[in-house]
Amino acid sequence: MIRIRRSAERGLADFGWLKSRHTFSFGNYHDDKFMGFGPLRVINEDRVEPGKGFGQHSHQNMEILSWVLDGALAHKDSIGTGAVIVPGEMQRMTAGTGIAHSEFNNSGSAGVHFLQIWILPDKAGLKPGYEQRNFSGKLDGKLLLVASRDGRDTSVLIHQDVDLYASRLAADATLSHRFAAGRIGWVQVARGSIEVNGQALEQGDGAAIDDTVELEIDALEAAEFLLFDMATAPLRWSNDSR
Repeated sequence: MIRIRRSAERGLADFGWLKSRHTFSFGNYHDDKFMGFGPLRVINEDRVEPGKGFGQHSHQNMEILSWVLDGALAHKDSIGTGAVIVPGEMQRMTAGTGIAHSEFNNSGSAGVHFLQIWILPDKAGLKPGYEQRNFSGKLDGKLLLVASRDGRDTSVLIHQDVDLYASRLAADATLSHRFAAGRIGWVQVARGSIEVNGQALEQGDGAAIDDTVELEIDALEAAEFLLFDMATAPLRWSNDSR
């Protein structure tokens, strides 16, 4: 079964310097029908104006991933990390027992466009941590593992039974993915358009996938997307929100 979450139906927050679309309930946007899917709790598509950003704020008991589409995102946190994330890099922050961080557009002239993803960890009280890896030049024409529970194949390590793949496809290219028994999935289109088992998804659209073994993904035009392959049962340790 594939259930589509259309881009235009997502929650919207517009603060002038920030425009954010919320796939699931977040902040002031609440919809009981969209509280997450499996251990996936948040997918926010954020656009931040030059020189602007999120001042220092805290999180607990959440795995937080950032995937930059355009521009550069500057990060600083209370465990001493200072980094800039650019397209093709996956950032993972384990909030665990508590971490404070800030995120700012690293440019004074160009916007930054990124996806922020929250995943519920498999246990509470983890030690806060940070990891960032560059996958540039490796995403074209394939499903590339960029995050996983065991950090295999140079993916970043997340503390939950989730395999996260990223891909960039040329128009008319095709990929397939097979789910093990009992697994669920989510596809999030970052740009372009694709078909998932014959159903068209545009930029910003997402799709919940369950009771499905084989997934065929066809690019209707040049596209970039994320695919989550997940265990079914989340552990809701936290109601954390920005």
